[in-house]
Amino acid sequence: MTAPVQALVLFAHGARDARWREPFDRLQQKLAAALPGCDVRLAFLELMAPLLPDALAELAARGVAEVTVVPVFFGQGGHIRRDLPALLDQCRQVHPGLRIHCAAAVGESDAVLDAIAAYCVGSLTGAPAAT
Repeated sequence: MTAPVQALVLFAHGARDARWREPFDRLQQKLAAALPGCDVRLAFLELMAPLLPDALAELAARGVAEVTVVPVFFGQGGHIRRDLPALLDQCRQVHPGLRIHCAAAVGESDAVLDAIAAYCVGSLTGAPAAT
């Protein structure tokens, strides 16, 4: 079986509580179902496995040519502005044949904020049902 040419890596912070990753696992499963020709992975900055460099190394070893990293962070804090670019630069040096792109943090998207706002409105007691 040949490796997909393209991969999507959801990049999250990580936590000590294993339950913290459950929504990220569900997101990864939804995306894998929606993108059958794309290798969809979940990777972490710290505290959980796989770490981002390990996930990218595995994809490179499988022969994946292009990876898009999507930070599933709400905003552009220090981890996204400083730590992630440094990690990606290191990975690009180690795997020069792997083209690595990075999207903005999901919380920077108006569509994501609209979905969160709709959820918040819908959570109010007596609020009209979201359509």
